[in-house]
Amino acid sequence: MTSAVAELRTTAPAADPGTPARTGARVLVVDDEPAIIDAVSYNLRQQGFVPIVASDADTALRLMRDREPEVIILDVMLPSGSGFDVCRLIRQSGNRVPILMLTARVSETDRVHGLEVGADDYLIKPFGMRELMARVRALLRRSVTTASAEATPASPTIASAALGLLIDPEKREANLHEKPLTLSRKEFDLLALLASHPGRVFDRQTLLDRVWGEDAYVDDRTVPVHIRWLREKVEPDPSRPIYIQTVRGVGYRFEIPAS
Repeated sequence: MTSAVAELRTTAPAADPGTPARTGARVLVVDDEPAIIDAVSYNLRQQGFVPIVASDADTALRLMRDREPEVIILDVMLPSGSGFDVCRLIRQSGNRVPILMLTARVSETDRVHGLEVGADDYLIKPFGMRELMARVRALLRRSVTTASAEATPASPTIASAALGLLIDPEKREANLHEKPLTLSRKEFDLLALLASHPGRVFDRQTLLDRVWGEDAYVDDRTVPVHIRWLREKVEPDPSRPIYIQTVRGVGYRFEIPAS
């Protein structure tokens, strides 16, 4: 065992009683560095989680199907495929398991790419175990909240005749001009929130709290990136948005044009 891993183990925090972990939650750890897998797995067990480990993309996808983890910690650089590829394939299968990506890359482009393929969070190497465990707990809390919300009676269908937009929160479906929109979970939540309050300006922090949750670990580009993706799917000319408007210095609003 390396001294670095030994230090990580001895400094692992005990489970925080104020933010209880879901005991027994399965966490898939995907990394090709044995020292990181060893240290992360040890800390997960200390928190009451059940670590499942993979060192390559193919094994990760197989364990994803066979073991059904409740959170995935996914390294970007992997043998036989990148973490971006694994994340994309998981999302294309319709699985919405929370995914936290680990990366040694610090550029904004790489972080945005992780969000684009469906990651919920990311952490830059080297990282502290205390922060990693806090993020895993936050992802689990948010997944419980989402599941609970989806089990409650749905809000009325949101419609805009002027735009030809129809949003069904119960089925989590959105149609534009009678054609289905392909939206990620966060894109759908963001569009539904904005469209259900036409004319109201939402600042960036409010959108983060309402769509990503107060425990979300995101950066200041998360909302603008998702707004850009929505415009590309909803606006006739995304470079000149009509419906999803920017209120400079304040935030964003959904505008229904006068008929």
